[in-house]
Amino acid sequence: MKFLFTNKFKELYNNLPLPVRRKFAKQMGIMSQNAHHPSLHAKKIQGYKNIWEARVDFHYRFSFNWDKDVILLRVIGAHDEVLGNP
Repeated sequence: MKFLFTNKFKELYNNLPLPVRRKFAKQMGIMSQNAHHPSLHAKKIQGYKNIWEARVDFHYRFSFNWDKDVILLRVIGAHDEVLGNP
């Protein structure tokens, strides 16, 4: 699995608290092995074509596009912020 990051994702990620960044790193490890792992709670975002969301933890989410073996990480942040502007 290959991961790419938008500039917006990088900017948002750099502003996250360190504990959230650590949780995200753990989730990326899981995602690289199994993008359908239950702890990710990955699902398509309604109203958008080929944009998915996954869970960092209860409060934080990230969105991504998925095409075969490439995942483009779009944004990361609080649940409502990510779903409002994936």
